[in-house]
Amino acid sequence: MATPTPMAGEGTLAAVMPRSPPPPATAEAAPGSAAEAPMLIFLYFHKAIRAELEGLHGAAVRLATERAGDVGALADRCRSFVNIYKHHCDAEDAVIFPALDIRVKNVAGTYSLEHKGEHDLFSQLLALLQLDIQNDDALLRELASCTGAIQTCLTQHMSKEEEQVFPLLTKKFSYEEQADLVWQFLCSIPVNMLAEFLPWLTASVSSDEHEDIRNCLCKIVPEEKLLQQVVFTWIEGKATREVAQSIVSDNFERSHSCKDASVVDQADGQADRYPIDEILYWHNAIRKEMNDIAEETRSMQQSGDFADISAFNVRLQFIADVCIFHSIAEDQVVFPAVNSELSFVLEHAEEERRFNNFRRLIQQIQMAGAKSTAAEFYSELCSHADQIMEAIEKHFCNEETKVLPQARVLFSPEKQRELLYKSLCVMPLKLLERVLPWLVSKLSDEEASSFLQNMRLAAPSSETALVTLFSGWACKSRSEDKSNSGEYICLTTGAARCLLDDVDELKKCQSFCPCASRSSADVALRLEDENGSRPGKRGNDAESVLGTNGNCCSQIADTEARPCSKKPCCIPGLRVETNNLGIGSLASANSYLSLSYNSSAPSLYSSLFSWDTDTSLSCSDGISRPIDTIFKFHKAIRKDLEYLDVESGKLIDGDESCLRQFIGRFRLLWGLYRAHSNAEDEIVFPALESKEPLHNVSHSYTLDHKQEEQLFEDISNVLCELSLLHESLNQPDTEESKENYLKSSSGIDLTRKYNELATKLQGMCKSIRAALSNHVHREELELWPLFDKHFSVEEQDKLVGRIIGTTGAEVLQSMLPWVTSALNQEEQNKMLDTWKQATKNTMFGEWLNEWWKGVPSDSSAETSSVPEDTHSQDKLDQNDPTFKPGWKDIFRMNQSELEAEVRKVSRDPTLDPRRKAYLIQNLMTSRWIAAQQKLPDQRLEECSGGAGIPGCVSSYRDQEKQIFGCEHYKRNCKLVAACCNKLFTCRFCHDKVSDHTMERKATQEMMCMVCLKVQPVGPNCQTPSCNGLSMAKYYCNICKFFDDERTVYHCPFCNLCRLGKGLGVDFFHCMKCNCCLGMKLTEHKCREKGLETNCPICCDFLFTSSAAVRALPCGHFMHSACFQAYTCSHYTCPICCKSLGDMAVYFGMLDALLAAEELPEEYRDRCQDILCNDCERKGRSQFHWLYHKCGSCGSYNTRVIKTDTADCSMPN
Repeated sequence: MATPTPMAGEGTLAAVMPRSPPPPATAEAAPGSAAEAPMLIFLYFHKAIRAELEGLHGAAVRLATERAGDVGALADRCRSFVNIYKHHCDAEDAVIFPALDIRVKNVAGTYSLEHKGEHDLFSQLLALLQLDIQNDDALLRELASCTGAIQTCLTQHMSKEEEQVFPLLTKKFSYEEQADLVWQFLCSIPVNMLAEFLPWLTASVSSDEHEDIRNCLCKIVPEEKLLQQVVFTWIEGKATREVAQSIVSDNFERSHSCKDASVVDQADGQADRYPIDEILYWHNAIRKEMNDIAEETRSMQQSGDFADISAFNVRLQFIADVCIFHSIAEDQVVFPAVNSELSFVLEHAEEERRFNNFRRLIQQIQMAGAKSTAAEFYSELCSHADQIMEAIEKHFCNEETKVLPQARVLFSPEKQRELLYKSLCVMPLKLLERVLPWLVSKLSDEEASSFLQNMRLAAPSSETALVTLFSGWACKSRSEDKSNSGEYICLTTGAARCLLDDVDELKKCQSFCPCASRSSADVALRLEDENGSRPGKRGNDAESVLGTNGNCCSQIADTEARPCSKKPCCIPGLRVETNNLGIGSLASANSYLSLSYNSSAPSLYSSLFSWDTDTSLSCSDGISRPIDTIFKFHKAIRKDLEYLDVESGKLIDGDESCLRQFIGRFRLLWGLYRAHSNAEDEIVFPALESKEPLHNVSHSYTLDHKQEEQLFEDISNVLCELSLLHESLNQPDTEESKENYLKSSSGIDLTRKYNELATKLQGMCKSIRAALSNHVHREELELWPLFDKHFSVEEQDKLVGRIIGTTGAEVLQSMLPWVTSALNQEEQNKMLDTWKQATKNTMFGEWLNEWWKGVPSDSSAETSSVPEDTHSQDKLDQNDPTFKPGWKDIFRMNQSELEAEVRKVSRDPTLDPRRKAYLIQNLMTSRWIAAQQKLPDQRLEECSGGAGIPGCVSSYRDQEKQIFGCEHYKRNCKLVAACCNKLFTCRFCHDKVSDHTMERKATQEMMCMVCLKVQPVGPNCQTPSCNGLSMAKYYCNICKFFDDERTVYHCPFCNLCRLGKGLGVDFFHCMKCNCCLGMKLTEHKCREKGLETNCPICCDFLFTSSAAVRALPCGHFMHSACFQAYTCSHYTCPICCKSLGDMAVYFGMLDALLAAEELPEEYRDRCQDILCNDCERKGRSQFHWLYHKCGSCGSYNTRVIKTDTADCSMPN
């Protein structure tokens, strides 16, 4: 039974297909094999790529660490691999991803963007290989790092494709459609690269996998024998090519025995004249086509008719592809051979840019449709056509005057033919099938004969079948008798014709006609599949036979060739144009633009995504959006990634302090990136997926986060090993003993291992920089614009609030300096303004001010920030309406000024009642508090003996066990109350015996209950005798709170310490309700500042209450203990009267009770108008003294608003 293919999110596809699938016992395809699901052939592509990446990186590492190997050989191997992989990616962008995007939206775009990032890495590698790196240790390590980064990025990319893309392709496409896609993929790779790619692929797999690939290709390649011969000649490599070549050559030579000797002499004479002049055929054909296009644009301008604009666009795309590939062929083949310094790269790029502009204009016309008038585009169309014509004509004239004369002199006719043939093979089969007939149709019979004869003479003997295919496609352009579709003219000097339908009327066939190489059995043979063929086979005249071992054999039948006058001319087509996959011509045409080997060539112009990759990371209108805050983190991430990349290269010569600093910076980045990625996975991405048009858009990025977390973990492990090695190397105490130790064998081994680990670390840091930079760049290009398009500012504010609300105070304290250090002042202000807007209902601003005052200044900074203490208040103008007096100002005030400040606070409408009461109370007692705090040093001296401050004795939570603390908390210290200068274990102990409350945040001093010394408040005792005794397991520097028993965290938005593991762990802070809620209450009914009220049962203030608080379904709150007592007799909220839970069972009991109850006769017909407290609807119910059921929701939580004597049968 076949193993089911996993879908996206269910694991990698590699689990379905074994790395080495066993050979099938019968001719049927093995389960999970490529022959069963053609898309699985890409797993073999990936395996070959992984093996080559492993080999390249291993060779680079050996060069860097052991100086073993040759840089030149490695460079050639790298360039070869880069070409293969780039064309693999370009074919995916041209065929696979557009097809997938039609069936499943929002998946393929990000993978095309990844290809762009990978191409940038390849450009860096190729630039590095051009340097003289043989004797430069730093450059060799950089080379190893670069190959490692490429290996990591490509491996991650392929793993994601196997987990997300391939399962979707196998699920959404039928077997026939998968086969069509794979065949189109192969036909989109240039011929010269395909001839190199397929043998390289088969050499990288096992024999069983090779067999599976053959079986798969037998069903993918159309059944025409010539096509299968071409493909299988490539895939079998050189040995099989020679066997196939000998068979083909025999048939080819025998079929030529009938040709006329004079014709041979004439053809050879034509071919011996400067074959390189055939470049002029291309130039003239392109000129003629462009002239026709220019004329057509002028006709449109005159007629004002854009009805045929789609056909015009297809024609333009075709000639653009011809020009682009002609330019690539010249840049790759002709110009390097003629003169290495000769280059027309800039001219070629300019032509491509003009073609792109022309096509964009046509797309605008098509999208505008009836909404626009043709007059808007008349002048632009003609202008673009004229500009392209001018650029091409200038370029061609330069080539014809500078290149061709040198080529005629430098090269023999054989070399010229070889260059032309290689230039032709730069194009993919898919384009050649269209280009050859187009080119030959522009030539005379003599020119066409010379063109084909030169091609046949230049081709290697092993590629006779390929030349036959090319010649056949060229011949089909000579169709003359439109009434007879089976007839076309062969390229001869006479009017000889080959008839596909009537063999008896065939006339003489010339040597260059492809029909000459056909065997007598060519028309009769059909593919005999013992296991049945898949539906809708693409070939009708199949000529491959299935061998006895179940394999597809592509050998030519060993039969005597009949005279060529008796053979039909029936060259097969690729059958890639007429497909039902729904791939538009635009995606296919645009796919060729990145096939240039030159790194300066423009990248893929893809229709998979519409965003502009060159746009700056800001909204088009320049307005800052709340969601921009998330992407501001990317700037800080890039900064630290650059640090890791650069500094990792210095560790090999660095000391212990450098390593320690590097590890600290790495740990900081890892922790903050983990918080950032968790926020995206848990909040941002689900918000995107909740929008209907954005389904699947974030899955790829979630996979990125998993892979990047593994990279961080790997780097952490290497750093641990490096630290241990560094300690081992630094064991000897003196310099002399250290030198002797390093000269010993163990010291040399440790040094070598340290260097190897440092080189490995450098590569891993470059890898994570490349992977993470590419990831955040794609997020900015793909995801960032979606928020502005699909989310309102309010929704973005809510998202930012949710993200911040799950971030604990400790993380924020590390994150804020880290982020702001990477931003300029304007960006910092915008980010903080966004945060304050999202947290406007909370105490975040208060926490930020209190925490920022305690942040130590950076010793490395040129200027240190001055803490916001009382001295800063001296400079403020007291007439300023924003004046907020400090302690020294209050101390200088007289009584009337102090009362004026109290009245000002009382009249301030912006303050909430709790805050207002707090300020008034502190102002009323401020003179006394300021007097007590005036001489803190004297107080410290007074109590140094232990009796200067009241309460300077130890207190115990458990006297018998000698556990310090009080009835409220376990702790090892007492606090000096700033209000009354007395020692208390906690604020509750203070409030219990005082006539005022203690403001714990104002606490400056504490007393250790072991040594009884008063000292500045802190987590540990500073007395030497206590040896750093901890005051409690938990200490909050803001709240001055100690707890040695429970798990506590400080919420920066409540600005209070609360019980729990922390924000983002078991609690989150709701910015609207301004309260910490359990993670299960992510979806709840919000009430603005809902917790800033009194408990409706006990009337205690809930926000600062130390007792557990319960959130009610209606959005109100009460103490959990109060809720338990209250619900013993009530089931409705005491504030809004809504039900406190699911009352279905209780209401069902009431239904049964009322059904069994019989009312007195005088009340049976009476009705009552009611208002339902649950659904808030009005209705009518039968009279009852206690229970009235809502007709809308069935609730009995109702109230009577009117009693009526009318008939209850009347509708509400």
